[in-house]
Amino acid sequence: MTYRQINAFLVFICVVGSLFAVGYLQNTLGLDPCPLCIFQRIGLWAMGLFAFLGLIFNPKGKGFRLTLWLGSLLGTLWGAGVAARHVWLQHLPADEVPACGPGLNYWVETLPIMQVFEQVLKGSGECALIDWTFLGLSIPMQTLILFVVILVILLVQLTKILKHRP
Repeated sequence: MTYRQINAFLVFICVVGSLFAVGYLQNTLGLDPCPLCIFQRIGLWAMGLFAFLGLIFNPKGKGFRLTLWLGSLLGTLWGAGVAARHVWLQHLPADEVPACGPGLNYWVETLPIMQVFEQVLKGSGECALIDWTFLGLSIPMQTLILFVVILVILLVQLTKILKHRP
């Protein structure tokens, strides 16, 4: 696969993942995303944005390709880290689950942005709920697997970038 084809595939993954989350889970099943779910989506969208830029610009220079790749990597690592935290929260004993907070909208309206991040990443009781599973995997587990797959694709892409001769 070429650099451009890999980016097209990453954009495809982003679009399909977003349609599944928003179109099916949220709009069809009526599952509202918790704050950690929203942060995972942000990671997916960040990865997709940098992959989309790589797709449309298809830079020839190694430096520009590495910069776009790094953006995709950071979005992926962010999403994977949040998903891993979410899975961890879901596996806490019931007495250790954090209490439900006032919600993301309230935090964004009343707290400085760094405190919003801190509150969201602490997690809350709503983030520990398992509302839906597929093949025994909760939504954050599925998302974590998706981010691991994306990470493998990004590592393949990195080898191609490093071998590339402009």
